Amino acid sequence: MDDVPQLAAVAIDCADPWELGRFWQRFLGGELRAGGDEVVELHGATVRLDFCRVAGTAPDRKNPVHLDLRVPAARREAAIERVLALGATRALDIYDGDQWACLRDPAGNEFCIVWGAA
Repeated sequence: MDDVPQLAAVAIDCADPWELGRFWQRFLGGELRAGGDEVVELHGATVRLDFCRVAGTAPDRKNPVHLDLRVPAARREAAIERVLALGATRALDIYDGDQWACLRDPAGNEFCIVWGAA
């Protein structure tokens, strides 16, 4: 449908756009590009991510938006171990479910590895 908006990018506030962009690039692939003043864009991954420099971001705040990244159920542990090795941390203080695991990237942004029903 032409009148339905399509996702263009997910914007993630952070203190260091290049550092956080490199983390997500290592995990998802793609190419990092300067996107303007204090913005770094990740192109060619499953969705474009924009990392925006914002003063005062901290890992102890709750994100109003997070990413859900789907993996096959048989690969969930491998995906979780891989992203932990890249610098993510478990976010067990939020919630875990039987179809997803909550994590935080190095800047404290929340995301989930999901493997359950769509």
